[in-house]
Amino acid sequence: MTSTGHPHTPEWFDISTPDASRARRFYQEMFGWPVNVLDETYALVGDDDGRPTGGIGQAGPGSPYTGIVVYFRVDDVDSALALAERLGGTRVMEPTDTPGSRIATFADPDGNLIGLLSR
Repeated sequence: MTSTGHPHTPEWFDISTPDASRARRFYQEMFGWPVNVLDETYALVGDDDGRPTGGIGQAGPGSPYTGIVVYFRVDDVDSALALAERLGGTRVMEPTDTPGSRIATFADPDGNLIGLLSR
């Protein structure tokens, strides 16, 4: 449970852009975010304690989306994605394992992109 008492709160954000270097500079100057560049395609951004709270990634021709997606914590990404589809959502990014989590994205019935994350 989170401090708000509800388990499905925003957990991560991801900004996918055709020019990640420009976006990193922009958001670092705009918000003072510390930026930890992992490679030419992705950087972690975080709070002053160095804990990453999001990322900025390079969108390429095969990227599932561009823009910002907020990821919500769920118990099981695959089950939550299936529920989203049953409720009228559309799968955008298949469930994928990352070093610290499992993620997926879908579009809600209005086209808003939403991320799912389980640790």
